[in-house]
Amino acid sequence: MAYLGDLGAGKRLLVENRGAQTIITLSTGSASQQQSQQSTVQTGEWRSAPTLFQTARGLILRIEAAQGHTFISLHANAIGLLKGLPSMVGAKVLPLQKTADSPSSMPPMQPMQMGNMRMQMNPMEMQMGDLHLKMDDMASTPTDKHFCSQCGSRISKNDRFCAHCGTQLSS
Repeated sequence: MAYLGDLGAGKRLLVENRGAQTIITLSTGSASQQQSQQSTVQTGEWRSAPTLFQTARGLILRIEAAQGHTFISLHANAIGLLKGLPSMVGAKVLPLQKTADSPSSMPPMQPMQMGNMRMQMNPMEMQMGDLHLKMDDMASTPTDKHFCSQCGSRISKNDRFCAHCGTQLSS
């Protein structure tokens, strides 16, 4: 079960129940920047749809589950579990729309452009002036260069340990 809410000003909320966990994703997007934050809370299976409230202190998400009510505070890009019942004086209920069960993520990021820099996510691609990088190109290019995952030093394909930091390398 998943619910999506438009919080205005390019902000969106995705609330999803997977077994005993509630997954909360806040995303903010504009023409030049997109970011998201995700948090997981143990709530148990939901008994009903989540409710989103606008209060004088900000947004509060209420989850009703077998273990009882859970209240979660949503401020800017911060997600926090509240202890106890928050003040709901003058609270306004904001709409949440049911979405397809278990969406894989928030809506895809749109290509971003600032001056001569352009980025997009699917496929991962970046262009700045004459520089052009694309993940498909990089993934298909064979290379014999290997690097330590711990310190980044160059290693040989057959090395078992990094000569620089001593980290054991996977075979």
